[in-house]
Amino acid sequence: MFYKKFTFLIVFRIALLLLNVLLLAYIFGDPRLFFNQIILSLLLIIQIAELVRFVNHTNRELARLFLAIRHSDFSTTFKDPPLGKSFKELQLSMMEVIQAYKDVKIEKEAQYQFLQTLVNQLHFGIISLENENTITIINPMAEQLLGIPGAKNWKLVHQLNPEFATRIDGLGSNARSLMQFTVQGEKKMIAVEIRTPIILDKPHKLITFQDINSEIEQKEIEAWHKLIRILTHEIMNSVTPIASLTETMQTVLEDREGKQKQVSEIDNDTIKDILFSLKTIHKRSDGLLAFVDTYRKLTKIPQPVIESVNIQKMLKEIIQLMQQQSDDRNIQFHVDVTPGDLVVKADPNLLEQVIINLVTNSKQAIDRSIQGVISLKGYEQNNRILIEVEDNGKGIPEKELTEIFVPFFSTKKEGSGIGLSLSKQIMSLHGGTIKVKSKPEEGTSFYLSFKHKH
Repeated sequence: MFYKKFTFLIVFRIALLLLNVLLLAYIFGDPRLFFNQIILSLLLIIQIAELVRFVNHTNRELARLFLAIRHSDFSTTFKDPPLGKSFKELQLSMMEVIQAYKDVKIEKEAQYQFLQTLVNQLHFGIISLENENTITIINPMAEQLLGIPGAKNWKLVHQLNPEFATRIDGLGSNARSLMQFTVQGEKKMIAVEIRTPIILDKPHKLITFQDINSEIEQKEIEAWHKLIRILTHEIMNSVTPIASLTETMQTVLEDREGKQKQVSEIDNDTIKDILFSLKTIHKRSDGLLAFVDTYRKLTKIPQPVIESVNIQKMLKEIIQLMQQQSDDRNIQFHVDVTPGDLVVKADPNLLEQVIINLVTNSKQAIDRSIQGVISLKGYEQNNRILIEVEDNGKGIPEKELTEIFVPFFSTKKEGSGIGLSLSKQIMSLHGGTIKVKSKPEEGTSFYLSFKHKH
């Protein structure tokens, strides 16, 4: 409504101005109307001045509005207009704009304060860098973990913790890494992740990190407990019968008073029992020696000799080898590698050992009464190279999934329990991982994951 009134008043003033000019031009030069000419001329000057003042007042009010917004001055007010009620609507609109902008600023400030509180409460460190030097966000946990209180720029971090800052500078724009260094005499194992988002056309480096010493120690304790439990089980299986048979032979060879019997007092049946016991002890001793030899294998894995391995060629050679082994199971093998020339950087001998072990496990998991299928796949995913071994066997119970990589744990009667543990160590030496997904009575998939090295 104001804009229509404003336009009408401008047009009305210009019309009066033009009418005055026309009248002045009409009577100009007539000496009889000399005083009329002076009056019209003065009136024309007044009209022009009033038109300029009318327009300038609106401009000044708008300028005040923009200046208040620019400087976030929410105390600015617009009083009742001296130019009449036609300007009241404009001033009300200006006050609404100021109030709306004020509400937005308050809301943004509240959000910022909430975000700052949230960041300060995080149990991991976070640092945000702008222009590779200015620290825009740093929380207390970051200052505590790195020993950099009050750091406002990256140069100061270089001075207070040069080892951390130098290693961060050496990482890529989007990277993860584990770092170990000492802060104030305390060793820390830090898991670091870097992201580089673009905000308002400016690159920012977001660094998040966490001390994982306690988590690693907890995992180590759990691993030791599992290993000790399994070692105890295996050793007791051999030691218990040895101790029992030894005690039995001692009882047979001694009289009631604990003295050694004479040869004449020992009959053939007793000698047979002693011989049987000795054979059993020898067998269990051999089992213990084999167990110790198996344990030694876990600690003597050779360092991988890395070279380029064509995945499709290797998988086909492994399948050809496995098909030649005599087995009455009805199993079909499939190989699917995408792209066909996919190459992985690995030790071919160690990698073949891992895959052969997985395929062997898959074969043994497939019941003889069904049509077995084992699929070997190679593909790229999330900048990593994956080799998958999938079967439609009996699957692995959920309660055993957390145990299968523990040394000497086996679900098979004749299994050594080191195959998957060896495989995990071999993948670790390659900087990769091995993971498993399984559903009972549906099948199992093992995934070997390697970093993509161009």
